[in-house]
Amino acid sequence: MTKEQPQGTTGPPELKAGAIGFTDALVIGLNSTSPAYSLAAAIGPLVVLVGVYAPGVMLASFVPMLLIASAFYYLNKVDQDCGTTFSWVTRAMGPWAGWLGGWAVAMTGVLVVGSLADVAVTYGLLTLGLDGLAGNEVVRQGLTVALIVAMTAVCVIGTEASAKVQNVLILAQVLCLLVFAAAALYQVSAGTAPPGSLTPDVDWLNPFGAGGAALTGGLLLGVFIYWGWESAVNLTEEVKDSASAPGRAGVWSTIVLLVTYLSVGTAVVAYAGTAFLSENADEEEAVFATLADQVMGGWDWVVLLAICTSALASTQTTIIPASRTILSMARRQALPKGLARIHPRFRTPDTSTWWVAVVAAGWYLVVNRISENALFDSLTALSLLIAFYYALTGLACAVYYRHHLLKDLRSFLFIGLGPLVGAALLAWLLVESVGDMADPANSYSGTSWFGLGPPLVIALGIAATGVVVMAVQRLVSPAYWSERPGTAPPDATARRNGG
Repeated sequence: MTKEQPQGTTGPPELKAGAIGFTDALVIGLNSTSPAYSLAAAIGPLVVLVGVYAPGVMLASFVPMLLIASAFYYLNKVDQDCGTTFSWVTRAMGPWAGWLGGWAVAMTGVLVVGSLADVAVTYGLLTLGLDGLAGNEVVRQGLTVALIVAMTAVCVIGTEASAKVQNVLILAQVLCLLVFAAAALYQVSAGTAPPGSLTPDVDWLNPFGAGGAALTGGLLLGVFIYWGWESAVNLTEEVKDSASAPGRAGVWSTIVLLVTYLSVGTAVVAYAGTAFLSENADEEEAVFATLADQVMGGWDWVVLLAICTSALASTQTTIIPASRTILSMARRQALPKGLARIHPRFRTPDTSTWWVAVVAAGWYLVVNRISENALFDSLTALSLLIAFYYALTGLACAVYYRHHLLKDLRSFLFIGLGPLVGAALLAWLLVESVGDMADPANSYSGTSWFGLGPPLVIALGIAATGVVVMAVQRLVSPAYWSERPGTAPPDATARRNGG
């Protein structure tokens, strides 16, 4: 027995059980959503769609997220596997559906990590007053790749180290956001806000105020701003009280995000007004940088730091669900078994973690060579993958527990009806997204790829690649595809040995 393995352990090393607690998992779930960056990126487009009712749409977007969070909670209670969607859908609906769900989770990390790191670098340089370097493409991209490597190294060194970094980053981010929101609301109430500012009204919380068509588009943005809270559940094998704490952390993450988005979103709409936000919608996260000087004066760096820390934290935490899902798939031979390696000292999935980093960095550099708009189009493609695996998870929950749904009212509502409604809403959004993305005019670049919008082409390309990889792996290592729905999850020993 090596000194790195706990006493009584035999065979290859496992993930480090009990490495972090509920609070750490909650923080990681929150940081994975990148609240400051997500809010800054979405507030302008939301206002274009629904005007002052943007906070109401954020409230409506919370509903399917909470319903799917309930599915994550109950499925984690029965199967504490770091592969989450992959493992659960396999149990409930079979290996083919499970594999596609796992592939979608893994690919979301590949698509978004580079963009998040780029935002962290850009706003970090702006915070330091190095605007010239922020605008230098070679410098920015070089620092972005270096940051991906650094954040990946933190993930590999250990889950405890990751949690400590995340705790610091979430405090900095939330504090900066609250200071910004308080300063904006104070100026609105004092009458010192710029022309066009508005007085907050409770009616802004009405998601139907702007009409049904506008709500549809707003909900699509809502999927993006809430996405990522489930990272806490991907750490289930490394969290104390793994049967309930990760699921609770996921649910509470969505609730904390709701409060944050409503408070800060209301402050931004009130201070800036709908005309300013609509005119600057194409600036995405830069809208906060534009408002920072007006709201904070010489303290504008506080807002820039919030966006920087938000993207920095999410760069790290977004690697977690992708790497853990790949680990889970590899140890059940749904992917090459070499990806299931766990570092003997740090007891983290080092091979799958570095794989995510390398592919994500490569994707970032290649897409940037095409154009900056192509990078934004790849992010738009995320909504398809996210809606797909969230909806699949909600459906899997109802299917797996189908014989227990009529046991009592609680089971019917929270294990059956709730996840099914959440899955149906997301499936509807998925169909709407496909329709929107089919039109090239709806992409950032406005160009046509094979007669379709680039985001849809990217999503279809990822799906097609997944089908090819799945078919090859099925031929090379067919063991996983012999699993049948309803079988028990592997225990710790079986997981360690790839069973």
